[in-house]
Amino acid sequence: MMRSLIFIFCTILGFSAQIVSAQNTVGQDTNEVIKLNKQGFGMRLTNPNQTIVIGNKALSIAQNLKYDAGIGESYRVMGIGYYYLNQSKKAIDDYLTALSYFQRIKDLPGQGRVYNNIGNLYRNDDYDLSLEFFTKALAIAKKLSADNLIAPIYLNIGTVYLHKNSFYQALNYYNKSNDLFATLKDTVNLIQCMQNKGVIYYNLRQYDKAQGLLMEANKEAKLLDLNESIASIDLTLADLYIAKNEFDEAEKFIAEGTTFAGIIKNEKTESDFKLTSYQLELKRKNYQGAVSILYSIYHLDSALYKQGISTQINLIREQANQMARQKETELLLQREKYDRVKFWAVAVVAGLLMVFVGLLITNVKRKAKTNTQLTALNAEVSRQKDNLDRINHHLEEIIDERTKDLQIKNKKLSEYSSYLSHQIRGPIATLKGLLNLEKEGLVDEPECIRMMNKSVGEIDDKIIEMSDMLHDPGRTGF
Repeated sequence: MMRSLIFIFCTILGFSAQIVSAQNTVGQDTNEVIKLNKQGFGMRLTNPNQTIVIGNKALSIAQNLKYDAGIGESYRVMGIGYYYLNQSKKAIDDYLTALSYFQRIKDLPGQGRVYNNIGNLYRNDDYDLSLEFFTKALAIAKKLSADNLIAPIYLNIGTVYLHKNSFYQALNYYNKSNDLFATLKDTVNLIQCMQNKGVIYYNLRQYDKAQGLLMEANKEAKLLDLNESIASIDLTLADLYIAKNEFDEAEKFIAEGTTFAGIIKNEKTESDFKLTSYQLELKRKNYQGAVSILYSIYHLDSALYKQGISTQINLIREQANQMARQKETELLLQREKYDRVKFWAVAVVAGLLMVFVGLLITNVKRKAKTNTQLTALNAEVSRQKDNLDRINHHLEEIIDERTKDLQIKNKKLSEYSSYLSHQIRGPIATLKGLLNLEKEGLVDEPECIRMMNKSVGEIDDKIIEMSDMLHDPGRTGF
């Protein structure tokens, strides 16, 4: 029995060790997913294509681990990469997939981040819808008291009001986000706040303030290799210098910005620089150069139109692929659910088995303890029995002695009774006779008294003699 219990116990220990080892491995792999997603997110302003590549790598690991939080964050990071590449369709697909994972596991911070990202997608086109998503994100962030989420939401809401030309309202949100980013020591977003405030002052025609903020933002962005931010800042600086008629400075920033737009492969930003170049040449009254740029913009617009038709066709195909992926995801989720049920079933069985073994071991220990106690009790009972036997033997001896003593005393009492009846009876009979004679007047009183005293003296002597005999243990007869 004990060998079987030991075998079962060792088996369970081995199984538990495998589970712990597997959990440690999973923990390390989930940390790798988190690390990759942070790395990909950090690349968004430097190289959005790399953001997508890193996010996809994190997604692959997270899917193998069935790590839902990691899967959701990987899709969100890839969506951000597509957002900075102006591929809105791919961005929204990834955002919605990420949101579905975060909602299923009830991850509020993840949901808040995705709502903020979706709000950014509509920020330049549908202000009301954009604000609706930002409001959802802000409600979650405030509920969680998450300053690291509240700050970027304030920043994005400010940009919506910038596009609506509500400059002072936008500036208010930028200042609030700037304060939070300063507390969080978030250098990247502090640069973004500086840039956005520069854009505000540019639109308010406060060019000196705008130039100071934008130049400082440009300098800080270059230190951190924020290529996307550099290109965006250069675009505003070019417009600012055109407005100030400082054409050489404008041309310098157009050239620099075009280079950085090419690095990040952002076609929209490259088109914006072409348009700014056209405005520069037009302001310079270099009409031939302006017409040349306008011609290239026309060809680009034509190409974009053709690309738009192609995109619509691809969109239909993408929708079909999306449905197929959705079905595949549903099957994968069902499989994951089955695997989880199976895992927990095995865990429960193992747990019950461990409990059973624990109860058996406890029962064996309890029986051993009980046997020890019973042995001790038996020894005590034996000792008490020996004591009782000795006491009984001693009592028997005492009883024998007392019996012999009583027999002797009974014999003496019998002898005393016999003696009393023979020895005392004579003097008493004499006394009675004297009393009768005295009543009848047949004897003189003095003689009667003398003879009565003699009888009483004889009775007293006999009584003293009997008392001595009764109290003399060595005497056996009268």
